Amino acid sequence: MKISVIIPCLNEEKNIRTVLEACRPGAHEIIVVDGGSQDQSVAKASGLADLILSSPPGRGRQQALGARHATGDVLLFLHADTLPPAGFEREISRMLQDPAVVFGAFSLGADYSSLAMELICFGANLRTRLFDMPYGDQAIFVRKEAYWRAGGFANIPLMEEVDLVKKLLRIGGFKLSRARVRSSARRWLQDGYLRRTLGNYSLMLRYQFGAKPEDLHGRYKNNR
Repeated sequence: MKISVIIPCLNEEKNIRTVLEACRPGAHEIIVVDGGSQDQSVAKASGLADLILSSPPGRGRQQALGARHATGDVLLFLHADTLPPAGFEREISRMLQDPAVVFGAFSLGADYSSLAMELICFGANLRTRLFDMPYGDQAIFVRKEAYWRAGGFANIPLMEEVDLVKKLLRIGGFKLSRARVRSSARRWLQDGYLRRTLGNYSLMLRYQFGAKPEDLHGRYKNNR
């Protein structure tokens, strides 16, 4: 099973090289899509990524561009501040052995240990198990054929991964791996656990009740 790792990047010079080094052993190819970084992200990705593309900023459009260039039969969408679990390629192959399963994700872990962060990860993983609704920081992986059959990422400024998950659930099954990614906790530490968590849930609830991603985008930027 050939896995194309697609990493949208914007000013991630502190993380990108470590993430690429973690991906290299299990990836068929690594595609970094830079959204106009003003730091050394692109320079640090050079030599480790197989392909570096440039795109206007926006995680959905960056990931969509990477998918268009991918040659693997599985697409792994990995945030630039998130480390995949060791042996991620074997776990993805195991999870996709069932032909009825078209996509999956990893359980959420964090790079900072605290009771509050553990509770946040527990809640995210419980949500995913109950509702089959992973978020992008859980490293969503999908059969490339299913990605295209579902229509790929919509050209929207926010909720692009939630939109993709909803479309994928209409055409096939989902599995959550118990293996954990290690995602950056920096935004919770910067904003405070309560403010960040409530802000995220507020955005999601408004989206689920019909708010347009374009209308939510300004509020999201203020919550970053």
